[in-house]
Amino acid sequence: MNIQVDQVSSTRGSVPAAAMTFLRDLFIRVGVLPFFLVAALVFFTLASHNFLTVQNITNVARQSVYLVLVALGQMLALVTGGFDLSVGTTIAITSVVSATVMVFVAGAYPDAAWAAVSLGLLAGLAAALAIGVVNGIGIARFGVSPFIMTLGVQSVGAGIALFITGGVPIGDLPNEFGDFFGFGSIAGIPVPVLIAILAAVVMWVLMNRTRTGARLYAVGGNIKAANLSGINTGRVLFLAYALCALLASIAGILLTARVESGETNLGGTIALESIAACVIAGVSLRGGIGRVESVVIGGFFIVLVENGMNILQIGSYMQMVLLGALLILAVVIDQFRYKLLVGEH
Repeated sequence: MNIQVDQVSSTRGSVPAAAMTFLRDLFIRVGVLPFFLVAALVFFTLASHNFLTVQNITNVARQSVYLVLVALGQMLALVTGGFDLSVGTTIAITSVVSATVMVFVAGAYPDAAWAAVSLGLLAGLAAALAIGVVNGIGIARFGVSPFIMTLGVQSVGAGIALFITGGVPIGDLPNEFGDFFGFGSIAGIPVPVLIAILAAVVMWVLMNRTRTGARLYAVGGNIKAANLSGINTGRVLFLAYALCALLASIAGILLTARVESGETNLGGTIALESIAACVIAGVSLRGGIGRVESVVIGGFFIVLVENGMNILQIGSYMQMVLLGALLILAVVIDQFRYKLLVGEH
């Protein structure tokens, strides 16, 4: 009888232990995101009956497209051990340059709307690529700190965008541009969502099925070891910041189509939000660790939290405070997770 009692108590004791082990392994593998996501869903659902509805979650998915694209680019910089504070400026430059070119070409050739749109898109992407190239050269070639380099470029780019527009939004864009890239759909799926899905798939293949992805992780994990193993670390860093700028540029194009004007303030807080989305998704600030699928969910989570705060009528200033606090908390937890990872190895 005593043996049976001991077996039952041992079984009961092993269930909580197994659950704790599972949660610990999940935390080490994907970070704090699953726990934050469940907590947000429970809290906002209890706080408002308008939150967990099909219409609202669909709206969150559409709104998260822009942050997801920028966060995917930010992941490239973080994986290599840096970060990009100039993604907001990249969006602004893309918006004003593409809009300026579209308006000019459409004015000269009124019957060639799609030619104006195409040239505008190419101009916007080229301007963003120039920002990525400057960041890449400064960081990879001259060894400038990513913080100083991207912060300086952010300031310069913001000034250029304001100079181009004079602080006034650029309107009168071709209707075809907004109708397709802003509000169009293919097979019932919004075009921005399709573009984000395509970008996520390409990023997943790049990071998990190519040598370039392996080299990005290697540089972030240990840049000296990567250099000694024959990897051109400068080229890898340059590529990371160039691709980061291009992904932010795509987000800028989609945002411009959504608001149907070229504006300098489109990417105001997106640098902070993209870093927060990545860190919450388990991308290590130390480099070398990050999963594309988790970053996509991380971008969705940030927009979900913002949506919940809007439903609860929390002011925009307080939202900035809460998002900043969330980022700090995520970084603290990331430090704890890193210690667990080191302990396992």
